[in-house]
Amino acid sequence: MHETVAIVGAGTMGAGIAQVAALAGHPVLLLDADPGAADRAAAGIRDRVKALVARGKIDADPGALDLTTAPSLESLAPARIVIEAIVEDLTAKRALFNDLERVVAPDCVLATNTSSLSPTAIAAGAAHPERILGLHFFNPVPRMRLVEVISGAGTAADVADRAADLVTGWGKTVVRAAPTPGFIVNRVARPFYAEAWRLLAERAAPPETIDAVLTGAAGFPMGPFALMDLIGHDVNEAVTRSVWTAFAQDPRFEPSRAQRDLVEAGRLGRKTGQGVYRYGGESGPSSAATAPPCSAPPKVIDHGAADLRALMARTGVPVLDGCRDTGVMELPGGALLVRGTGVTATELAARHGAPVIVVDRTLDDTTATAIAAAASDGCPGDALREATGLLQAAGLAVHVIDDAPGLIVTRTVAMLVNLAADALHQGVADAADIDTAMRLGAGHPLGPLAWGDRWGADTVHAIVTNLHQGYGDPRYRPSPLLRRRALSGGRLA
Repeated sequence: MHETVAIVGAGTMGAGIAQVAALAGHPVLLLDADPGAADRAAAGIRDRVKALVARGKIDADPGALDLTTAPSLESLAPARIVIEAIVEDLTAKRALFNDLERVVAPDCVLATNTSSLSPTAIAAGAAHPERILGLHFFNPVPRMRLVEVISGAGTAADVADRAADLVTGWGKTVVRAAPTPGFIVNRVARPFYAEAWRLLAERAAPPETIDAVLTGAAGFPMGPFALMDLIGHDVNEAVTRSVWTAFAQDPRFEPSRAQRDLVEAGRLGRKTGQGVYRYGGESGPSSAATAPPCSAPPKVIDHGAADLRALMARTGVPVLDGCRDTGVMELPGGALLVRGTGVTATELAARHGAPVIVVDRTLDDTTATAIAAAASDGCPGDALREATGLLQAAGLAVHVIDDAPGLIVTRTVAMLVNLAADALHQGVADAADIDTAMRLGAGHPLGPLAWGDRWGADTVHAIVTNLHQGYGDPRYRPSPLLRRRALSGGRLA
């Protein structure tokens, strides 16, 4: 016999949790403070289940769902676990749990679906804080596999285990997180959005280009601007602001003024028809402009640029061995091709005494379909065309952007790795759970710690350090653990 599950809050998240629990065979009680909301949610769940069955997506009997709308808080007394999905407000959640404690059995588990509030703070003042914990589901709940299980300071270990076993039985993948701001996903994911906003503020590239490079070169399923439009800028900005506030306004989590402007203007994304992009009819994100076709050079000279050789192998252009070990590829016209390390092309040109084109990094140089490049100030047009033609010969869509430190993928991924290393260092979760959370909860193609090992902790540390020195901004300060791994040659994951 499956234990009774109660859901308080029949909005998108609450209804999604109720659907998953009901399909797993649990009697489900659904309550909402808004009259009629629970009934509408229950009807919507049944309609969605019928549609899924009709399309052959699931094997279930919609009529057999044990889903009941609860008329009052007192009617939740039979529940063995209550999951709240109400407004993200600490006072409201505390009040709800205090009321629930007077209704449910002493061993009933009380779980909060908060995305950023601490279960420890929510349990403050509760008669039995040992039974209160966080169960952070991700939207849309029926499709998203991840659940973050967050134990508060007073949560009993057997309660956390019981909750984890429950949602595992619903087909979810569980990761364990400490009750710190943002937990795993909403903490570690911030640079994916923040670096996009910074590049836009610096006019390094338009939104379409940033999105195209992060999908085509780095393998993310959606670019940050398209994803924020989908999530809703009000939701995304609120999470960023909550984490930033909880970390005493740490610059690493600082919200974007431009995104705040969108929220204040009511341009929330797809749900309002306009965010960064316009929607409706044929509208949506337009295609990013790419460099026009250019001729590849007849040869290049390799002066110890090991990190460019996989790209060069795709071009079919002869690569000759050079006599210097300077980590560059030399083009016939004398310009130098350099892999991104968080230093601008202009600064590198001053060091080398020759024009420089910096090439962005990718998830996998053998499969990437797009890449960003930036030329040093004063770089001759012929040199940039040579470099563009060379990269196009590798089958890449080339996006020439302004000379921003770290270009697009290099800086974004390095900052994701840096924050993941910091979360690992501070005991937010273990390495496996951090990487699992970012893959399943944020849709990243590779966990950030595994990505850091792929590039090398020393490389990532150098990138972050160069960004920190170049900007003089503490948001780019390297994680102490990342520095240790860079010095020792140890792995992050």
